[in-house]
Amino acid sequence: MKNEREERGRRISNGDLCAQRMEKTMRKAVFERRTNETFVNIDLNLDIKDEREIFTGIGFFDHMLELLVFRAGISLRLECQGDLQVDAHHTIEDVGICMGQAIKTALDDKAGIARYGTASLPMDEALVNVALDICGRGLLVFNAEIPAQNCGTYPTEETEEFFRALAHNAGITLHINLAYGKNSHHITEAIFKAVGMALRQAIAQNGTEISSTKGVL
Repeated sequence: MKNEREERGRRISNGDLCAQRMEKTMRKAVFERRTNETFVNIDLNLDIKDEREIFTGIGFFDHMLELLVFRAGISLRLECQGDLQVDAHHTIEDVGICMGQAIKTALDDKAGIARYGTASLPMDEALVNVALDICGRGLLVFNAEIPAQNCGTYPTEETEEFFRALAHNAGITLHINLAYGKNSHHITEAIFKAVGMALRQAIAQNGTEISSTKGVL
């Protein structure tokens, strides 16, 4: 009996150790930002997918973020309380800032990531091409004319502002190009999905090496 208890204790201890190691290697971040305009709380995990709880008070924006996260293969719990009585700008931009900061934190030294990602995504009559580099240099190139001013309560011009905030705070060089398209919903959805797909490629891990001849990203 004594030997059996000792063996069971060793198995439990080893299991706890494995759990601790998994916890240490999990790429995740909890981020909170409070200003006079917004309060944003984020729980991000790059290594677990299909956990999406998103509320910004802007229904179309919530849906777009859900699509991005799903295509990226990551998990995101996000709540934003913003001054929507003013307009949607502060909410959308600050969510981009916080998501960028959370991604940067979760990636840490970026060891083992593929670094680059590309996606060409059709959405009915619209086609969007995205390329990104997780290099530490935040930059957005955005070439997309979105015809309508709004999709629901979401101002379409804020699409560029969201991705600029995300790219600069995550340290991602991000190129978004609309090849063609007419429907504003289709164009915007294609952009968010394509960025998610490209991000999924770029954050994929294969080993522990830094993907740069400089040895640092």
